[in-house]
Amino acid sequence: MRKSSLSQADLAQSFVAHAAALWRSVGRPVIVGLCGAQGSGKSTLAEVSKHELEKRGIRTAIVALDDFYLPREARLELSSRIHPLLLTRGVPGTHDTDMLAGCLQQLVQPGFCDLPRFDKAEDTRTEPADRIRTPVDIVLFEGWCVGARPQPDGELEAPVNRLEAEEDRDGVWRTFVQAQLAGPYRNLFASLDALALLKAPSFEVVFSWRKEQEDELRARTGRGMTDAELVRFIAHYERLTRWILSEMPQRADWCFPLDERRRWLAG
Repeated sequence: MRKSSLSQADLAQSFVAHAAALWRSVGRPVIVGLCGAQGSGKSTLAEVSKHELEKRGIRTAIVALDDFYLPREARLELSSRIHPLLLTRGVPGTHDTDMLAGCLQQLVQPGFCDLPRFDKAEDTRTEPADRIRTPVDIVLFEGWCVGARPQPDGELEAPVNRLEAEEDRDGVWRTFVQAQLAGPYRNLFASLDALALLKAPSFEVVFSWRKEQEDELRARTGRGMTDAELVRFIAHYERLTRWILSEMPQRADWCFPLDERRRWLAG
């Protein structure tokens, strides 16, 4: 059957309907994971979905994986103790998983939750955090590797790109990332009640999507990576992004294939 390309608004309506139905069916607060490659539109989808859910009287909070990056000082310590590539934020092992797990747990219990915000331009967390009265009905937990599983050990040996071949020759960095996915991140993702995937058509499209974000950042702040810097940065994410695109569609509760313009390929 031929697939039809639908708008991002159509995708949001479908996602909202799935999330609302899940919440009603279980009769308690739920945590919905939203995974998608860099630039796939997951943050926008989360914001639009939050607005639509709250219009229906469903209290919703967004938790962004990016807001739980370890500050630069902590990553410097990791880079000197384990591997220099851990200075670059993003891969499993460069987030504060204890803080993140605590926030996810608090959001579904009575009280208050202080959600941090991370300033990527300054490479540190900002203050004050957002305070939310809890519990909320739906937590939208979005991030590029939310719900990811480790690769089989045998697949770590061969480098996937120049970065791994030249800067991780002995595989220490990628082995560390794997251990994080198998340990603290696995425990973190076990809290998900459902997992949705925005499936990019390929890894190759990620550069153009991410470049759009970088251009917007440069226009807004005057800061941003050059194309060469961006290529190297995205290389840190290539292995796990490719693995997610091949492995996650079969097990995600809701999979939304996208075309190169981020339109939903429904059907």
